[in-house]
Amino acid sequence: MTGSLAALGAGLAVIGAGIGIGLIGGRAMEGIARQPEAAGDIRSNMILMAALVEGAALIAIILSFFV
Repeated sequence: MTGSLAALGAGLAVIGAGIGIGLIGGRAMEGIARQPEAAGDIRSNMILMAALVEGAALIAIILSFFV
């Protein structure tokens, strides 16, 4: 039973990370389209936020296997 719960937790973490990174990328593209001269700043902030979301998802996956 705990194996299936760990798989469910890992799956939810991956789905959440995918949605989060998708939203970050979409909003960044909207921002670049509205203000092209700020593309470099927007892109660097997008990469930073995507890395933070991915890190949180990785921690959630690891914790789902330990609980």
